[in-house]
Amino acid sequence: MLLRRAPGFVAALLLTTVAVAACVAGPSGNHSPPQPAKAVDLDRYAGLWYEAARYDMRFEKGCDGVTADYSKRPDGLIRVVNTCHQGGPTGPVKVSEGRAKVADAVTKAKLKVSFFGPFFVGDYWVLDHADDYSWSIVGEGSGRYLWLLTRKPPTPDQLKALTDRARAMGYDTAMLRVTKHAAR
Repeated sequence: MLLRRAPGFVAALLLTTVAVAACVAGPSGNHSPPQPAKAVDLDRYAGLWYEAARYDMRFEKGCDGVTADYSKRPDGLIRVVNTCHQGGPTGPVKVSEGRAKVADAVTKAKLKVSFFGPFFVGDYWVLDHADDYSWSIVGEGSGRYLWLLTRKPPTPDQLKALTDRARAMGYDTAMLRVTKHAAR
């Protein structure tokens, strides 16, 4: 009897999980997110990035001084280390380590990321980047997530240029939260 009910229970649980995840993700800032503009050389993309601005979300709530560091792992995956300072750019440090795998072998601009176990559930699309890899705009297919990244703490001019570029890509830049970094 339990086995006959199990498929219905599993389906209901799955639907509930998907519905909750959709609600938690927040509003879309771009209802027609673009595909990545160009291929990514993962060796050149690797290294430290500073977050200039982002769409605020639950897992980065209250974070400033945010950086992301990418490096190749021996197993072919990509190591992702996100660091943020809670409550301000010099506040207590919170570190999250994850891993990513290439989801688009042709352009290498689409990755699947996991911070919670063996499943790769998060999309990470390098939507655009400078030819010299000095900046990057990252999002995904739902338009709910957006990150503007630079190789050094961003200047006001860099932030404006990236914000203008994101707006031209169809993103609601009023939703951006500017990330504060400690003075150098």
